[in-house]
Amino acid sequence: MGTVTRVIGRIPILGIEPAVECGRRPAKAVAGETFQVSATVIIEGHGALGAAVVLRDPAGEPGPLALMRELAPGTDRYGADVTVTREGMWQFHVEAWSDPITHWHHDAAIKIPRGQDVELMLAEGALLFERAARAVRQPPGASRPAAARTLLAALARRLGDRSIPPWDRLAATEDPAVARTLAAYPYRELVTRSARLPVQVDRQRALYGSWYEFFPRSEGVQIDPMGRREPVSGTLRTAARRLDAIAEMGFDVVYLPPVHPIGTTFRKGRNNTLGAQPGDPGSPWAIGSVDGGHDSIHPDLGTFEDFDAFAGRARELGMEVALDLALQASPDHPWVKEHPEWFTTRADGSIAYAENPPKKYQDIYPLNFDNDPEGIYREMLRIVRLWTAHGVRVFRVDNPHTKPLRFWERLLADVRRTDPDVVFLAEAFTRPAMMATLAKIGFHQSYTYFTWRNSVGELTGYMRELSGPAAAYMRPNFFANTPDILNEYLQHGGPPAFRIRAVLAAMLSPSWGIYSGYELCENTPLRPGSEEYLDSEKFQYRPRDWAAAARDGLGIAPFITSLNRIRKSHPALHWLRNLQFHHVDQPELICFSKRLAGREKTARSAGTGSALAGGNIAGRTSAAAAPTEGGPGGTVSDTVLVVVNVDPHQTREATVWLDLPALGIDPPAEFTVTDELTGESYRWGQANYVRLDPAVQPAHIFAVTHGQGI
Repeated sequence: MGTVTRVIGRIPILGIEPAVECGRRPAKAVAGETFQVSATVIIEGHGALGAAVVLRDPAGEPGPLALMRELAPGTDRYGADVTVTREGMWQFHVEAWSDPITHWHHDAAIKIPRGQDVELMLAEGALLFERAARAVRQPPGASRPAAARTLLAALARRLGDRSIPPWDRLAATEDPAVARTLAAYPYRELVTRSARLPVQVDRQRALYGSWYEFFPRSEGVQIDPMGRREPVSGTLRTAARRLDAIAEMGFDVVYLPPVHPIGTTFRKGRNNTLGAQPGDPGSPWAIGSVDGGHDSIHPDLGTFEDFDAFAGRARELGMEVALDLALQASPDHPWVKEHPEWFTTRADGSIAYAENPPKKYQDIYPLNFDNDPEGIYREMLRIVRLWTAHGVRVFRVDNPHTKPLRFWERLLADVRRTDPDVVFLAEAFTRPAMMATLAKIGFHQSYTYFTWRNSVGELTGYMRELSGPAAAYMRPNFFANTPDILNEYLQHGGPPAFRIRAVLAAMLSPSWGIYSGYELCENTPLRPGSEEYLDSEKFQYRPRDWAAAARDGLGIAPFITSLNRIRKSHPALHWLRNLQFHHVDQPELICFSKRLAGREKTARSAGTGSALAGGNIAGRTSAAAAPTEGGPGGTVSDTVLVVVNVDPHQTREATVWLDLPALGIDPPAEFTVTDELTGESYRWGQANYVRLDPAVQPAHIFAVTHGQGI
């Protein structure tokens, strides 16, 4: 068996990130997002090198070189921040080169003061700057390249002028104008280019949004308290009346469970009992009846005209409608008669229902995607296109991990080709590898383990993963609760727990959401140890008296409104990769920040890697400042600092130790923080005392202001 020879570049460029599956799949970003490109770059001996990122837009047009800096001394790991400005498939590659001018300057700065090879060193420098001047590109009519060429040529002549003292000639190479010129037009030898890597850039909704889930059938439902007649379902028209209040709380996305007809065979009753009673509406996820399937609307809810009116009202209020996409069927679905081959037939001739032994879901038939895969695919694509034609641009996909991944990869790619603005959220609480793969094959967002991460250590570790390596392919959506997940933290923590989890979800993740009733702090489980709600809305109507709650001041709706207001007013909270944790000397308090730096600072941070040209010699760290953190360019600067007491039962106090450079502040400077929840301002420094009573105020959400006074 022969050996495989792999040719490494003249200047080796290794371990480029972000690269999903070695570049076989695109990394992810949204329009306006800034992310870091990093790579290990090495060169033989003690030579100096430079590196840069070249970003290409969807039209294939390259941008300017984004010079990279060594991220930590002696690591040979280089990085630069780049920003994608519009949707589409972008590409980037890394270029590396030998930097002879920086290498020369390093040696000359040692030798000339010692009188070693003085004229020889200066003559070699003159030749280098002559070559650098000739290498400057000069497009017709461009004045800046001409000025750069003139400056470098003049410097070469000065270095060769023996009438000038040697130290003055050397000092001329350290002029800031020379450094700026070489940063803009680096002199590069042995240029090596990596392969191009893809980045899929989506609209911002794929990363940022506030979601609210509710059941239309419960809004406007009529229930006879005497039980003399069956309940009358709410409709899409009555549900539309709820949209104003949802918008007033600041939500961007209204998510509806399935709105399709519901089967009657093996219909589940209240609290998931096996026998439904008269008036029990059944589970919306048991899709299909004589009234139709996935391409129909439950007649109790209304018609497509009613749906269009609902979606139109949501748009008027600045919200999008997200629809549940659950690819399964009740025994009464038209597919069962028309396409029995789409299901699994058991040995006794019956169709297999869904089960996760010992749990049984007799009211749902899973599809068998290996039986007539083309027929199933065509039907599912038709269903998606039907709903996109009615204005649905966001789908929450139910249990995608129970369907073949190649089906999703194909479906999402086909939808993207014609409707690139459609966003798919994967509802998959499953093993990490499956969740990661769903994200890599095309899902725009993912449910996460946030619901079960409650301690400071759990939250910190998980968020470092999500905002770090996983951010290249996975975008989290932090739902604080769902119709079938009532975490024990909420069951036992009372209203403080609901506030705490809302703060964490809304501030840590660009996308977050709640299921209706969260604002009322509903927390009664079906039974001790269960995460199911008592009287779950999945199986029955759940009318809520919103007017009485508002009148009597019940619940935390005003608090949630404040969180969404803060999110919208602070661009730093719209991003994921800019998350930074800070040390707290008390294990029940967590502190983190998000910073968005303006373009002016970003441009300055891309400066030279040495006094001359962006190089690194023998592991010596470059003198350039770190690239600024944050999101898109422009002149916006924004820093938010959050401190949360995660103990819903006790007041906690601690000292918060801040990483000031991560906040864009040079220590030991003081600065002003203003609590966006209370309006109070404080003077802070590196170490600061905090005291948080969960019953009164479980968190500080600070806007950070540089400068004097408060």
